[in-house]
This record gives sequence, C-alpha cells and structure tokens, in this order.
Amino acid sequence: MSVFNYKQRNNIILTAIIILGCFLLYALTSLFSSVLGAIVFFTIFRPVYLHLVEVKGWNKSLVALLIIFTSLIVIIIPMMSLSIMVVGKIGSINKESFNLQEWVDKIDDYAGYNFNQPHIAENTLQKIGAYATELFPSIVGSAANILLVLLVMYFLMYFMFTQIHEFEAALLKYAPFREQHAIKFATALRNATYSNVLGQGLIALVQGSLLSMGFYAFGLPDAIFWGVIGVFISFLPVVGAPTLTIPFGIILIAGGHTLKGVSLMAFGLLFIGNVDNVLRVIINRRVGNTHPIISIIGVFIGIPLFGILGLVFGPLLLSYFLLLLEIYETNRLAADRLERIRTGPDG
Repeated sequence: MSVFNYKQRNNIILTAIIILGCFLLYALTSLFSSVLGAIVFFTIFRPVYLHLVEVKGWNKSLVALLIIFTSLIVIIIPMMSLSIMVVGKIGSINKESFNLQEWVDKIDDYAGYNFNQPHIAENTLQKIGAYATELFPSIVGSAANILLVLLVMYFLMYFMFTQIHEFEAALLKYAPFREQHAIKFATALRNATYSNVLGQGLIALVQGSLLSMGFYAFGLPDAIFWGVIGVFISFLPVVGAPTLTIPFGIILIAGGHTLKGVSLMAFGLLFIGNVDNVLRVIINRRVGNTHPIISIIGVFIGIPLFGILGLVFGPLLLSYFLLLLEIYETNRLAADRLERIRTGPDG
C-alpha cells in the first residue's frame, strides 16, 4: 500500500511539472522571440486564414504556407534589409557632413573651458553611434541564430494555423481562468497586438516616408537612410520622426540657410506631427489605444531582450502582462463574491 494518498501524489506530480517546466523555459529562452513572433503573426493573420479556409474553401495547408511566404516577403526580409542598411550606414557616417566636426570642436572648447569637460561632444557622438549599432543584434548578429529563430517561428505558425480549432480549444481548456474571461482576454490580446504592431507600424511608416521626402525636398543627403531611422524612432512615444528635423534645421541655419532650416523644422513639427496625431486618433478608435507610458517602459524592457525588435515586442509584452493582471483581478473579485454568497451575510 502506498504511503502517499491521492492528494499528496497529485501535489508531488504538480511540483515535478513546475520544476521541469522551469527547466524547459530556461532552455528555450533563446527561442522566446520565435514564440512571441508566432503569436503576433497568428493574431494578425488569423482573420485572413479563417476567411480563405472556411469561407472560400481553400486548402488549409496551402493557406498556411501562403501566409508564411507573405509574411517573409512583406515583413521579415524588408525589416532585415533595412536593419542591415542602417548598421552599415551608421558605421560609415562622416562627421564632416554638415560641418559637424566644426560644431563638435566648438562645443568641446566651450564645455572644456566652462565645465572642465573638453571631449563631451566627441564622446557623446561615439556613444550614440555605438548604442545605435547595438540596437540591431537580433537582426544582424549570428546568421545561424536568425535562421533558427525563423524556422521555429514558422514551424509553430504552420501548426497553429492548420490545427487552429484544436489549438484554440486547448488554450481555452488549459487557461487558468473561466471561458468567458479567456475569450475576453483573447479579444483584448488581439486589440493590443493590432495597436502595437499594425497601428504603430503604420504610423512609423508614414512618419518615416514623410521625413524622407522632406529631407529630399530640402536637399539634405541620405534622405532614405534618415527616413528609415525615422521609422524606427517613431516607435518611441513623444520622440518620433519629427524631432529629427530639429537638429538638421539647426545645422542648416548655422550653415547660412536660415529659411530652409526654419521651413524644415516647421515641416517636421507642424505637418508630420499633426499627421501623426490624426493617425493615432483613427487607429485608437478602431483597434484600441496603447498608453504612452506602456510604450516607453516596454521599449526599455524590449530592446535589451530583442534588439531593435524590442521596439515592438517590449510594449507588446507589457500589454499582455497588464491584461493578465486585469483578468486576475476580475477572477479574484468574482471568487470573493462567490465566497460571500456561499458563507452568507453572517459568514
């Protein structure tokens, strides 16, 4: 006869499951980007998949492969190409452009005389270049690691789509909260994904494109490069692409082109800034709003973990975490109400 009763054996099994689960999670930390990427793409393309398979009657494996191919061509390859281009360009920027070296020397002379910091501008430029390059390790790092992340992500996506009903049923079955709360969480998760990825991505593309066209119109060099930089920094709340027009406007003014400098700053702050505000209002009405605080904190969380992809994944993870907290609080309040009803007013 066993020395353990049923409840004790179950607790031992649960403890073993938790320990093994922690080991598995630790072993799979390098593939966390794959899992999160698969969830993001599944959420984005789920309506398309269901429409093509259940309404149009297309083969589900073919549709899954079509979605994988589309995401690779439209999103992954352009993102990697732009990131590689940015890193290469950052490494080759010449400080003599716009007489930057002259301004660096003037700032260093002033800071050295008044604050005993003779190389502050030079050191700052070096740190900015190094930091900007470090933003891209997950894109331009190990080619083998990138390939592994993509293979795992698309492997997960394929089976998430082709077995979509089984996958979603399993999520409902093993979700640690009631079905209605799980459905509510899924809806909120979808809205958060749309807001952080599709909404913010659209805003970033528009801002970067307008910035590039503005730089080209005002005769500034490397307009496409700075437009790409504008796309990336548009994911940062408050900062955004329009702020790039300020230093370049000042440089133009310092070079004797006062009208062009003032016009460039006005174009960035008034035109691009207002286009950004209009787009945010429209997107927030349609797919939900991501608070700027979530975006800022999420970026600082995401960049050390995912590199440049952290601009998207960081706020997304934080949004998911806050959604889980909201569901937990809802469950806790519901449990308290049930307990009060069960025990009665005198319980």
